[in-house]
Amino acid sequence: MGSALSRVVLGALLLVLGGGRGGCAEPPLLLRQPAVNDSTIVFCYAGDLWKVDRAGGDAVRLTSGAGTESGPCFSPDGRTVAFTGEYDGNVDAFTVPVEGGTPRRLTYHPSDDTVVGWNPNGKSVLVQSSRSSYAGFARLYSVPIEGGFATELPLPTAREGCYSPDGTHLVYVPNLKWQQAWKRYRGGQTSALWIADLSDSSVERIPR
Repeated sequence: MGSALSRVVLGALLLVLGGGRGGCAEPPLLLRQPAVNDSTIVFCYAGDLWKVDRAGGDAVRLTSGAGTESGPCFSPDGRTVAFTGEYDGNVDAFTVPVEGGTPRRLTYHPSDDTVVGWNPNGKSVLVQSSRSSYAGFARLYSVPIEGGFATELPLPTAREGCYSPDGTHLVYVPNLKWQQAWKRYRGGQTSALWIADLSDSSVERIPR
């Protein structure tokens, strides 16, 4: 469902940025990883984050600089965008107001810290990292947006994740997809989803 939504949003972006002209002489832009709130679309292009109104108009650069930004995620109130930034060779979690401004760095660990989503209360960002792993596998951490230490979620391994609206449960993907874009591959890259009760770390596997 997520990939289908992404294709629809990217198609709309192409129409907005290309003026909706059929058979345009200009080549299409490689617009990736769209995030959507009630009024705005934020997406990745050429290593930066851009935003455009959902009703149409010109896209505006949200971030710039000597680095690469990816994986934008809107906060629950739609006012802030969390993203993964790679600057000076290190990958960390950042936030930036949707109106624009200076990004705020949330993590400083030498391991890669990749933004996954938000806590429903909007006070912390969900981050994937192997910072405490003994063999390179990832876990999920909650990182406060006002600064402070990351809190490890009580799961042995996790990659992608999304909280329930009340924050008591988490649906997540436990294992790495080692090659997500291998064309026409028919093997076992479709990951199962697990639902974790964060009060006791019990899990329920959703059948494929």
